[in-house]
Amino acid sequence: MGGTAGFAVVVFGALGGVVAYLAGVVGLRDLRRMRRVGVPVQALVRARVPAPEDRALPPRPLLQFETEDGRVVEVFSPVPSTTRHPLPDGGYVPVRYDPADPRQVVVEGRERRLLEYAFAALGLLMLLVAITLGATVL
Repeated sequence: MGGTAGFAVVVFGALGGVVAYLAGVVGLRDLRRMRRVGVPVQALVRARVPAPEDRALPPRPLLQFETEDGRVVEVFSPVPSTTRHPLPDGGYVPVRYDPADPRQVVVEGRERRLLEYAFAALGLLMLLVAITLGATVL
């Protein structure tokens, strides 16, 4: 495989690797920032009736909390309720919110840090494979 087709595979593989790596790095940076500047509060979990156009499975509940300045904020949970980590309707869950944008929340203990590391690692791996292919094939 050489020529234009080989070049296209290498370029798209490299671009995909860079995008995946950057997604992981940005996600990890945001998690660290939320750990540093996020304000911890208890959020009320509110179940919602899924609309017909909702495609998220399982549906994510709403989280309602009060900010330091007294505003009540209601956002979709960034993580779904699972059997291992349920988010029961009417229960409370610890969250951290960004004081500059209270709609940005992280559920304590469910940050998905491993997913961000996986994106960064797979992105680097994909980039290295693309570089190796480019060096050997082209």
